[in-house]
Amino acid sequence: VQLQASGGGLVQAGGSLRLSCAASGRTFSMYATGWFRQAPGKEREWVSTILWSGPNTYYADSVKGRFFISRDNAKNAVHLQMHALKPEDTAVYYCAQSRTGGMEVADYDYWGQGTLVTVSS
Repeated sequence: VQLQASGGGLVQAGGSLRLSCAASGRTFSMYATGWFRQAPGKEREWVSTILWSGPNTYYADSVKGRFFISRDNAKNAVHLQMHALKPEDTAVYYCAQSRTGGMEVADYDYWGQGTLVTVSS
């Protein structure tokens, strides 16, 4: 199983980016997929999760109303659309998969390599 995160880059504050997480060897529709981020010198923190079926999505308070997670079963991918980006959103963003979902790093079994998002002020 491999997860590949992509879509990071440099953006000005207030801008938008769309991150994608593609999986090989696993079908997204069978697992919960989460996004986490880790800023320099800080612990990895949960951002958002989408469950394996239905419209159930969850967001950290810090990104609620600005970030939107979605699943494209046909392409076996999960996306994180980020709007109104702030400098404090700067981090390496990771996608991960879980059999149960959750907001803890330990809840997730498989991790992608991360993609860097830098938001300039």
